[in-house]
Amino acid sequence: MLGVVTAIAFATMLLAKRLGVGRAHGPIELVGQLPVDARRAFYLVKVGSKVFFVGVGEGAFSKLGELTADELPATPPKGPAFAELFSKALSRRAGASEPASSPASEPPREEPS
Repeated sequence: MLGVVTAIAFATMLLAKRLGVGRAHGPIELVGQLPVDARRAFYLVKVGSKVFFVGVGEGAFSKLGELTADELPATPPKGPAFAELFSKALSRRAGASEPASSPASEPPREEPS
C-alpha cells in the first residue's frame, strides 16, 4: 500500500513539473546564468523589451549592463549534453581507478625535484 501511495506521489510531482505548476509567470524572465563560484554569478534578466546584465555576489546585486531584447541571439549557444559530460566523467573515473600496468593508462609522470 505504501508503495502505491509513493508511486502516485512521484507521478503527481513529475506531471506538475512538466506542466510548469509552481513556476512564476510574469514580465520577468531569466535568460541566462553563469556561476562564477559558490557565492557569485552573472545573470541575464529580461524585463519587457530590455535585458539587464546583473552580477550577484555576497548578498548584493550590481547592474553591469543593459541590452535590448533584439540584441540577444535568437537561440543561445548549446554546450555538450549532460549525458555526454556524464559519460566522459565516468570514463575518466574508470580510467583513474585502473592499475598502472594497464596498457590503456598513461605512463606515470615524473615529479620535478
